Amino acid sequence: MNVRVRIAPSPTGLVHVGNVRAALFNWMFARHHDGVFILRIDDTDRERSEQQYEDEIKEGFRWLGLDWDEGVDVGGEYGPYRQSDRMDRYREVVEQLVESGHAYYDDRSTEELESLRQKAQKEKLHPNFFIRRPARAATAGVVRFSVPQDASVEFEDAIRGEVRFGSEVIDDFVIYRSNGTPTYHLASTTDDLDHAITHVIRGEDLLSSTPKHILLSRAIGGAEPRYAHLPLIMGPDGKPLSKRHGPTSLKEFRDRGFLPEAFRNYLSLLGWSIDGDRTVFTTEEAVAAFDLSDVSKNPAVFDTAKLEWMNGEYIRALPESEFIERVRPHVVSGLGRELDSDEWAQFSEMAPVVQERTKFFSDAGQQVGFLFTDEVIYDEPSWAKVMEKEGVSDVLRVSSEKLAVLDRFDHDSVEAALRSMLEELEIGARKGLQPLRVAVTGSQVSPPLFESISVLGKDRTLNRLAYCVERIG
Repeated sequence: MNVRVRIAPSPTGLVHVGNVRAALFNWMFARHHDGVFILRIDDTDRERSEQQYEDEIKEGFRWLGLDWDEGVDVGGEYGPYRQSDRMDRYREVVEQLVESGHAYYDDRSTEELESLRQKAQKEKLHPNFFIRRPARAATAGVVRFSVPQDASVEFEDAIRGEVRFGSEVIDDFVIYRSNGTPTYHLASTTDDLDHAITHVIRGEDLLSSTPKHILLSRAIGGAEPRYAHLPLIMGPDGKPLSKRHGPTSLKEFRDRGFLPEAFRNYLSLLGWSIDGDRTVFTTEEAVAAFDLSDVSKNPAVFDTAKLEWMNGEYIRALPESEFIERVRPHVVSGLGRELDSDEWAQFSEMAPVVQERTKFFSDAGQQVGFLFTDEVIYDEPSWAKVMEKEGVSDVLRVSSEKLAVLDRFDHDSVEAALRSMLEELEIGARKGLQPLRVAVTGSQVSPPLFESISVLGKDRTLNRLAYCVERIG
């Protein structure tokens, strides 16, 4: 099967995970069929389009591994692929549609048209009954597509099956604005025809636009693509995914340190499954199995907690050397500075226990920050909860005495010394070791204590314990 699919994001903001999911499904469909995946840029909104957002789209897709065969920065025989470079083509199509009687100029105000629509609704007439009154001057107002009043639109959706729209729900919609720019309907449909798109795979929110695009396609002429509408993405509360559910843009997930392979894996599960209850699989396995007929019609739930779990699974499966290499920029970003070779050696010592506790790479910088500073910033809730209890001074004092006499300051020696402290004070590990954790790392949450102290070193450990004894008073 000859397959040509596209994704056409607008550079008016950060790309949403819904658009990324659509891009992934298009990409997997193309790769499954040895087809062509195209990246177009829908930048007809010149006031809101910004280069930084286009750059973010391209960088984000490259990070995710969604390479495109044609499109911006790549080219191809059907270009250009940026809508702002195709304005002459859109104008040409509009003129053809007006000349053929499929479109007309309209010089009436929005208020006048709304009044006519309400009148049509009240008298139970077709919505176009009062609207179709072409302007006399070919330069006046907007251009509307002339929708046949007795035409219904039926098509076979590759995911939803047979879909029908009656003519009464499709009014004469605007295809060209008075400022000389095309609407989404005209630009997208013209691009799909010109770029020989075979399948339009997009979100369910655009389903109501499809009859308009089909009518336009037939009026313009050319091979009509097949449509497939993906299920909506919802939050765990059943409402459309938004900022109230947490991060929603691809950039936010990149910055937090998610692995692209884990993110691809999770996104592919939003409306599709590879094999029953199986959740973790490679991209190659997903591509081999992907079929539009297997995509669900039901809304998909985006669960950040499940994504974090999956990302942790992927991180723990990395070879240690690869973990260190891939986490490095996130550690540097978290600390706000580069580390020297000695500091990286310290991090490498901690890497196995850090990797075991990392859900996303930005965690790592937070976990090991205490190693690379001379002045610990203490988490105040941790201090209040742990360090202001009775007996903490004795724990810190006896621990200092035990650690100070060690000739070797490795994991085993540190553990033996601190367990000796617990025995001497006759207290449990939780009561005795939590104050040490806060004193040494600044927080109740940190890598394992014995590893943390041994890597930090004797002098800095003793200095921090002494500081805390003095602070407690």
